[in-house]
Amino acid sequence: VLFSAYFAMQVIYARRKYKVSPPETTGHPEFERTFRAQANCSEYFPIFISLLWVAGIFFHQGVAAACGLLYLYSRLRYFQGYAGAARGRLGPLYASAWLLWGLLGLAVAGLLAHFLRP
Repeated sequence: VLFSAYFAMQVIYARRKYKVSPPETTGHPEFERTFRAQANCSEYFPIFISLLWVAGIFFHQGVAAACGLLYLYSRLRYFQGYAGAARGRLGPLYASAWLLWGLLGLAVAGLLAHFLRP
């Protein structure tokens, strides 16, 4: 929730700085990158929360929490990189994608172990 609030506040600051009134989503390139970075992070948040929840319940809370913290850090770096320059998003984007795949693997392993246990 804090990350989502931080990202939203950065869009508000960019709107003020570059004089882009709501509901406009186009304007100065730096505003557009900030807006797009916030939208991208928001789009993946439900997937992240769902995988984190299932992996934490069915696999292991500590491992899921560690992956979750790494994911949040990579998304913060993604946001900062994208807001600065479009190329700056690529490394953190790949890292966050791998972490989501890792959480998916943990969730599936935990579910299989739970439901296929004799």
